[in-house]
Amino acid sequence: MTQSEFIAVIDLGTHKIKGVIGRRNDNNVFSILDSKTIDSGNSIRRGMVYNIEETGASVRKLMTMLENSIGQKIGKVYVSLNGQSLHTMELRETKQLSSGGVVSKEVIKQLRDTADKFTPDLKRNYVVADVEYFIDGKPELNPVGVTGTQIEAAYRIVTGRPNLLSNIEKSINEKAKLPIAGYVVGALASAAVALNDEDKELGCAFVDFGAGTTTLSIYKRGILKRMVVVPFGGKNITKDICALNITENDAEQLKIKFGKAYENHESPFFTSPFSSKPDVDLTELNRVIGLRLDEISANLMEQIRLSGLENELGAGMIITGGASQLKNMSEYLTHKFKMPVRKATAKKTYINNAPDLINDPSFTQVLGMLLFGEESCHFEEEHIHEEYDDDDISSVNEKRESRESAKAAKKIKKTQKQGIFSKFGDMFENMFSDEDE
Repeated sequence: MTQSEFIAVIDLGTHKIKGVIGRRNDNNVFSILDSKTIDSGNSIRRGMVYNIEETGASVRKLMTMLENSIGQKIGKVYVSLNGQSLHTMELRETKQLSSGGVVSKEVIKQLRDTADKFTPDLKRNYVVADVEYFIDGKPELNPVGVTGTQIEAAYRIVTGRPNLLSNIEKSINEKAKLPIAGYVVGALASAAVALNDEDKELGCAFVDFGAGTTTLSIYKRGILKRMVVVPFGGKNITKDICALNITENDAEQLKIKFGKAYENHESPFFTSPFSSKPDVDLTELNRVIGLRLDEISANLMEQIRLSGLENELGAGMIITGGASQLKNMSEYLTHKFKMPVRKATAKKTYINNAPDLINDPSFTQVLGMLLFGEESCHFEEEHIHEEYDDDDISSVNEKRESRESAKAAKKIKKTQKQGIFSKFGDMFENMFSDEDE
């Protein structure tokens, strides 16, 4: 990328909306130019845009803050795609090989085209997340050039509600007046930047604990086997604490400062430093937290069981996301799932600066989204550099919709003193004057 080019991404989180600008070098490593965060309020619920007006206003404010900081205009952005309806489904496609019996790139492309065009009932195919190949029933990582009589491709397709994008487009395209360069499935972004090849090969349960949802992605033999979203997260825990006659803001602070996922022996009472409320029972606080975590864990446990890989996850459980920062979360999950648990954030091999961001699990997803950016998001005005001869009215006619062509047409009018060309010049001038007004 040139010095003026960059990738801009927005993570529409239930608790926070995050924006990050990064520039990719020749080694596909990003340097963070800037990042900004703004409260979501109640405009986003369980990863989905709920209030279009508020989300649009927040995104516009966030983009203005970023533009002012980097001194450049943002022309388009990549946006996160989340929501409780997202999950993977498997699509298997089989193709008989020709008499030569060799798998070609064309065969692989034909299989992939079928997967891309597949439309599940009452759902939308958002992206083909991964694929596993089998030649004559045997798994093959790199099938091109391998001989056989039949190839089968098992695709993991991320599906969800058909209208999942409509509110995002209304809030960003229409309200924030910002073109969308593309969508990035949040769970895939987090896994791309936080997991290594060994994690995926040995098998792991990768859990992204967000504010509104908790996403489970199961990998084995280097392939995404299952992805599902549990519709509970850190914000649900906060609301549960509110039942102790505490405001939501105070409940969030209590959770962060004193809440524990796994209890140990401490003084059962403390004085609330937030207001003149009566003393809060620490044991009761953590009991409330534990009840919600037990519900989330039960859902995760069932999904791991349904994958059929509960005894094959050699890398154990790997966690990230803002809600994973709850004290003693790793100890709690180790106790519940009887497997090793470790925390993960964005790897330094992908981000070469901004240590405060790469060490913050709440930024894992938005930093991972940078890896999926293919187009520069720098705003570029169209400039026309053609030189017009006096007789070259046709080239002006082709570009009559732009202001640059208007100037060219006016120049032609001045230089043509007589004849039919002067009339053409008048016509173009009038046309552009109306459009400008």
